[in-house]
Amino acid sequence: MPGEEATSPSEPVVNGHHDNGHGHLEKQTSVTPEEDLFDPMCDPDNPIVVKFQDVSAAAYKIRNGIERTPCNRSVQLSELTGMDLHFKKEFLQQTGSFKERGARYTLMALTKDQQQIGVVAASAGNHALALSYHGNQLGIPVTVVMPIIAPLMKVNLCRQYGGNVIVKGQDIGESKRHALKIGKETGMFYVNGYDHPHILAGQGTMGLEIVEQVSDIDAVVIPIGGGGLIAGSALAIKSLYPSVKVIGVESERCAGFTESMKAGKVVPVPAQSTLADGLAVPTVGVNAFATAKNYIDQMVTVGEEFIALAILRLVEMEKAVVEGAGATGLAAVLAGLLPELKGKRVVIPLCGGNIDTTVLGRCIERGLAADGRLCRFVVTVSDRPGGIAELCKLIAKLGVSLKDIFHERAWLTSDIFSVQVKCIVETRSHEHADELREALKARYEHVYWGPHSLMGP
Repeated sequence: MPGEEATSPSEPVVNGHHDNGHGHLEKQTSVTPEEDLFDPMCDPDNPIVVKFQDVSAAAYKIRNGIERTPCNRSVQLSELTGMDLHFKKEFLQQTGSFKERGARYTLMALTKDQQQIGVVAASAGNHALALSYHGNQLGIPVTVVMPIIAPLMKVNLCRQYGGNVIVKGQDIGESKRHALKIGKETGMFYVNGYDHPHILAGQGTMGLEIVEQVSDIDAVVIPIGGGGLIAGSALAIKSLYPSVKVIGVESERCAGFTESMKAGKVVPVPAQSTLADGLAVPTVGVNAFATAKNYIDQMVTVGEEFIALAILRLVEMEKAVVEGAGATGLAAVLAGLLPELKGKRVVIPLCGGNIDTTVLGRCIERGLAADGRLCRFVVTVSDRPGGIAELCKLIAKLGVSLKDIFHERAWLTSDIFSVQVKCIVETRSHEHADELREALKARYEHVYWGPHSLMGP
């Protein structure tokens, strides 16, 4: 396979430090200029292709330290989508995501000297949590550099898990450069959260579990950020069952893997704000890409409204709180991007559940809007006594719940005895919303319906 001439994942290399054969690490340079900061385990010119035996070794080593999460059939969502849907519930790991698999294996694969010195990483969330937790479990010092945009809850959790947290950098790129600098100066082993070969091998253990837990799988739909999860899992699944279709899903607001697949090499893309913040990686991993590209059968990108809708469906139908990145696989199905899977047995990993409560509230509201159950409109009614009461009576008669109402007179250019009323209402479905819209249009002359209605007529 392309890139296999690269370094073996098992060679003990520590950020430019090499074991001299006597159990001591020799430092090649003391203070390294910023432009020379480089992770030798993630070399674009010499990518490392992970092999199936690496995944097997990882599965054996981490078997007693990682949750074997359930992979259950969803009765309601199978009926809704017309597929035989099974969910691999990785959000049930101790720290709430699949990241624990790669983190634990990477820590266990370190030499004794490296374990004493410790590791350093840059992360805004799940990777930092996983390393901090398992570093504490294994007695290995862990330093995580988190950007100032990292949620305070995750920063505090990392500290509770025993991680040495440094909040530095406007974004994850700046945090990574600082982490690499720490690694160069202290000898700590820098762990790339989505591209280190041991990370890829560890994430691949999820794929092994999937094929053990569910028989006769037709397709697996896996979210992609940096590419670590799909690289390891696709390798594991395809090595055992080549006929299983592997589909990668990205947010359309950061489709780095899709563009890299088109170009045949890793290409950077701009990362825009997205509900699937865990997938917003502007440059996918070089090792992940080299490992995964020959195993991925199809790539799709999904919009924000369907990610929000997927989060809502999982809360309502699976009683599962899943973050945007973890719900992206289901989002692709709900968006109708994979009609060829109708009637097929499909496994979708729910990769993580670390979503802020405030963000969850917004996602649920957006999901309700995408589902046609949260609507807004502007209608012009009589300003005479009883005018607004009549509107409210019409809404109530149809069984629609009025969530918010606002009326104004000053900017209305029609009848001086009219008032413009802006409403946000909750309905049961798209059909129920359509029924309300038709009733309003039958009763009132000026009705403005839809997402732009609050701008006014």
